[in-house]
Amino acid sequence: MPEYLSPGVYIEEFEIGAKPIEGVSTSTAGFLGETERGPTTPTLVTSWLDYQRKFGSYFGENKYLPYAVQGFFDNGGKRCYIGRIVKAGDTPATLASLKLGNALTADAVGEGSWGNRIALIVEKGTSSTDVNQLFKLRIYYWKKNPDSLYDPKQDEKTLPRPAAAEEFDDLSVTEDSPNYYEKRINGVSKLIRLSKKNNEDSGELPSEPGELTYLEGGIDGDGALVLLDYTRTETNDPGKRRGLTGFSEVDGISIIYCPNPFSVQGLAKQLITHCENLKDRFAIIDSEQGAAEVDKLKPRDDLDTKYAAFYYPWVKLVDPQSGSLRLVPVGGHIAGIYARSDIERGVYKAPANEIVRGVKQLEFQITKGEQDILNPRGVNAVRAFPGRGIRVWGARTLSSDPLWKYINVRRLFIYIEESIEQGTQWVVFEPNDQKLWARVRQTITQFLTTVWRDGALMGTKAEEAFFVKCDRTTMTQDDIDNGRLICIIGVAPVKPAEFVIFRITQFSGGSELEEI
Repeated sequence: MPEYLSPGVYIEEFEIGAKPIEGVSTSTAGFLGETERGPTTPTLVTSWLDYQRKFGSYFGENKYLPYAVQGFFDNGGKRCYIGRIVKAGDTPATLASLKLGNALTADAVGEGSWGNRIALIVEKGTSSTDVNQLFKLRIYYWKKNPDSLYDPKQDEKTLPRPAAAEEFDDLSVTEDSPNYYEKRINGVSKLIRLSKKNNEDSGELPSEPGELTYLEGGIDGDGALVLLDYTRTETNDPGKRRGLTGFSEVDGISIIYCPNPFSVQGLAKQLITHCENLKDRFAIIDSEQGAAEVDKLKPRDDLDTKYAAFYYPWVKLVDPQSGSLRLVPVGGHIAGIYARSDIERGVYKAPANEIVRGVKQLEFQITKGEQDILNPRGVNAVRAFPGRGIRVWGARTLSSDPLWKYINVRRLFIYIEESIEQGTQWVVFEPNDQKLWARVRQTITQFLTTVWRDGALMGTKAEEAFFVKCDRTTMTQDDIDNGRLICIIGVAPVKPAEFVIFRITQFSGGSELEEI
């Protein structure tokens, strides 16, 4: 209660009625896989160019993540987090003495031998004076080890040219300066981080450019990747989590994808377990490469879940490196279609009968007869139709429960549940009485009315589309005494028109029409 201790006029504000619930995003994806370079903590990218700046481009055989990310953005995706996967035990490259009074250390932003192909040059800053000494740092990265030394003092076009170059001018070693090197470089550079070595003084700044100096000590772990390299449960410190453990702390992710998950034993199941535990995201699972025998495709036998969908077959696209066709998993493109459908229509629309952009051919041509076998098993086919292009021609989850048969129904409930959870946090610790119950009912009713009007729920009236109960019928006195507020919500989601049937007959007109 407010206090009134002296005479006067008091004006007070108070709240009644509902509070708005803002719908959560459903189109942000999380990609796991190997990249050419970059950090291993989850990192947001907003375009294919942004990905290339942070993680490099295409590299190596059977390295599918770059193709998946490009397919995501080509098909309408807007945002995704990259979880770079490396062998546990990989170490980042480093340069212990940065030719700056031997006081600064440069480390590659992520683990692996790629950091050994980073080289630095330190020189006097453009605006440096005797009173305010500043330095310039040039950073170069090569995709492959250069056959000869690159000379940046000569024409920048001389070979071997670096794949990436960064320049930071007028850096200061003074901590309270706005140009302090940590503020200007760390978190901005896509290649290195700088730190002070043992709190030593930086010493004299260079008056002339130094020599090109490479980082060293970056190590790639031995052997093939295993499940633990993807889960990374050993790194659970906030801000340092990697792999699926790192994705657990990124609340905005709603789609999970890892190319070719069956190449790592147990990975497909782990992706599904991740989604089932968090309950706010949905997994896309690829078939194995070369799965030509349709009758053996029974993913539901091992992966029965309402939090994932299975797609078949792989697809062929033009490899930007060679110009020839390359076979890749289709899941990255599918994730982009999810995002595109969500943005253009809504999460309630099944992400099917959609063009797969950027794909030239399929690994296998799927006939209607083959799809008659696959569809009831929860295998979503990607098919080529004459005159209509290559399209996603399935919208089923991997669940054997008919209530959760369709992808859009499961994802709509994820959207509703997550939106209500985030939009009703204000209720916690409020007085648990009839006034609060009425406000909760009103808050959720207004949100679901908007969802219904958008076309996500059945019914010609809101009363037919959903109900919200929060009163003495939903909780006992024991619930109230123990601080529990229980609200029961029911919604009637729209289902996709999966089988469109037109029944056509002949009639001679007149009275026969009335008998039909």
